[in-house]
Amino acid sequence: MKIRNVLLASAGMFALSAIAPAMAADLSARGPYVKAPPPAAIYNWTGFYIGGFGGYASEDSGNPKMEGGFAGGTVGYNWQTGNIVYGIEADGGWADVNASASAFGITATSKIDALGTARGRIGFAVDKVLFYGTGGYAWVDNKLTLSAGGVSASQSNFHSGWTVGAGIEAFIAPQWSIKGEYLYRSLGGETYFGVPSADINLHSVQFGVNYHFGGPIVAKY
Repeated sequence: MKIRNVLLASAGMFALSAIAPAMAADLSARGPYVKAPPPAAIYNWTGFYIGGFGGYASEDSGNPKMEGGFAGGTVGYNWQTGNIVYGIEADGGWADVNASASAFGITATSKIDALGTARGRIGFAVDKVLFYGTGGYAWVDNKLTLSAGGVSASQSNFHSGWTVGAGIEAFIAPQWSIKGEYLYRSLGGETYFGVPSADINLHSVQFGVNYHFGGPIVAKY
């Protein structure tokens, strides 16, 4: 019995000695173990957002041209299907876009003190970056002031019209994005002191920051 046990143990040792080099060669061929990279986020633009913006506007024509800055708030909602993103957005804010002219001792000052839009957006998303076009309704509140000999009179009117433009928006954090866009605004004329005014046409460039509720990360791989 003891002899048989010795023979069995010897056979086992021999088998292990034969298998070990093959296992080592197989591990060597596979290369060293490499830890898998951390999961990457997939961004989806669907959801509600709010933000703030500021920019500069200049009248398309006129001498002198109205020009100046503006700032305000934004609210919107996006839907994404594949790489296509479409949505609605509204903004409004304070403005100081003005121009003055004098003749025959009378100074006329035209000043836009508020503006806003309600627009649709459609674009193409490349993960964190969205390229889009936009268009819709635009409005401004404009005040015309006439001054002469220390006496002045003012009249305000609400001008409405349309706007069209394009922009780029990009996530800089899971729920924060920044954007830059150009808008052309065409507002119809109104009557001031019994005299019809010309249309107000503005070129504007604006930049903004948006906070996206719920977070855009919807999957990981």
